[in-house]
Amino acid sequence: MNAVVPVRRALLSVSDKAGLIELGRALAARGVHLLASGGTRTALVAAGLDVTEVSAYTGQPEILGGRVKTLHPKLHGGILARRDVPEDLAALQAQGIEPIDLVVVNLYPFEATVARAGVTFEEAVENIDIGGPSLIRGAAKNHAHVAVVVDPAQYPELLSQLEAHGGTTADFRRTLASAVFERTAQYDRMIADYLARTEPGETNEVFPRVFAPAFERRQVLRYGENPHQRAAFYVEPGTKGPNLATAQVLHGKELSYNNLLDLDSALRLIRLFAEPAATILKHNNPCGAAVAESLDQAFELAYEGDPVSAFGGIVGLNRTLDRATAERLCVPGRFIEAIIAPGYEPDAVALLTTKPTWRNSVRLLALNAPIGPEIPAPGGFDLRRLEGGLLAQDWDAMEAEPAAGEAVTRRAPTSDERAALGFAWRVCQAVKSNAIVLAKGRQLVGVGAGQMSRLDSVRIAVSKAGGRAQGAVLASDAFFPFRDGPDAAAAAGVTALIQPGGSKRDDDTLKSCDEHGMAMILTGRRHFRH
Repeated sequence: MNAVVPVRRALLSVSDKAGLIELGRALAARGVHLLASGGTRTALVAAGLDVTEVSAYTGQPEILGGRVKTLHPKLHGGILARRDVPEDLAALQAQGIEPIDLVVVNLYPFEATVARAGVTFEEAVENIDIGGPSLIRGAAKNHAHVAVVVDPAQYPELLSQLEAHGGTTADFRRTLASAVFERTAQYDRMIADYLARTEPGETNEVFPRVFAPAFERRQVLRYGENPHQRAAFYVEPGTKGPNLATAQVLHGKELSYNNLLDLDSALRLIRLFAEPAATILKHNNPCGAAVAESLDQAFELAYEGDPVSAFGGIVGLNRTLDRATAERLCVPGRFIEAIIAPGYEPDAVALLTTKPTWRNSVRLLALNAPIGPEIPAPGGFDLRRLEGGLLAQDWDAMEAEPAAGEAVTRRAPTSDERAALGFAWRVCQAVKSNAIVLAKGRQLVGVGAGQMSRLDSVRIAVSKAGGRAQGAVLASDAFFPFRDGPDAAAAAGVTALIQPGGSKRDDDTLKSCDEHGMAMILTGRRHFRH
């Protein structure tokens, strides 16, 4: 039974004042008696509303500098009393307690406080809310009779309920109660993680002892990697972006699970370049990438890297998509699944959504923010689920100058080769290991990805490059265990290599390069991507 409970008395105590005045006015217009504490009451009274101060209602003034103000039986009794239990109602009457039908509380901004530069431990502790969680947990427990709202984003639906039903329905109150426990679980997890990170002495750990990340469901997807798998997209609360969680979908079909994986990889690669750059991904590996003087030139070079694989690909751009680039995208015979870019010129959107045969299906995502190597690495950890567990690691950040490593061969790379090696090394980070990338200038011409043998990856990359391997450079995400890889690259015409080094047989690789006149840079840093 979806019983409706009228709202006659509401308790408001919020740290986030967004939408508070509008909510207060709407409730007052419906004859709701408003109770509020501290700054919440001050804001409502300043807006001309009649509000009872919590301390006046309870008869107990705030104490301990405001640390104790809502921890009182007249509040918790009014919230927890079961309206269908005569003994509860009799207890309220005997104590002079009025039922509270609506609780509007959001918690102290602990997360924002500890994220602020220079915050002290004492400040952080003072922003641990005690009364707020008690109030909302009590209201959520008694959701059969009480509605509880913890986020200004819930205000419009609350007011819609009151308008449509004259109160709150049981289904709505249960949904609100679920949101309360999600919020308190997340809040407590943040506090526990902060205290673990700031423990004194050697016990201070980067990784918490108990790790329970909280993400909010953004979208239920059509299916997962395969049609028989269910899937959903979750976002990290408070994420700053630019990323897929903050991107705006401007046009196209619903994003799929695989679209999202590829778009994320495209974004992570394209943000490594300061110059106009484009990349094309298929099955979570770049099949095209290029840097050029203009965005349209970069896209054309990226597409030419492997036109066969680029069909149905995901495009990443690090500049606003202009008409010139849109015209290249719309060339007959080309098919694009999705595009992610900082923004779009209106005439480019018009062209993409009217001219090509795939105009109705292409997904256009705008980051609405510039991207480039100056954007800081994402916060938190890079996570991967295992059956029965979870792996957490730092995000794999790229070196500032990837081709500035040690040149160990007799011949040092030329300035043009260094530029190409730096480009190839960046692209290599986005390729599944064993990863081999061939680049000519600053254009990707061949990729060997995900092979069990590094030599096989070299052979595949050379095969993809064809004649373009002549004069190209090679990047390897990890060391060569044998000299056969460099030998195969030299036979195809590769002139320079970049790799981490660290193999017991580095001397063999070095001899191969010297024998073939190839230059080689060792970075000392591996970029596996499993």
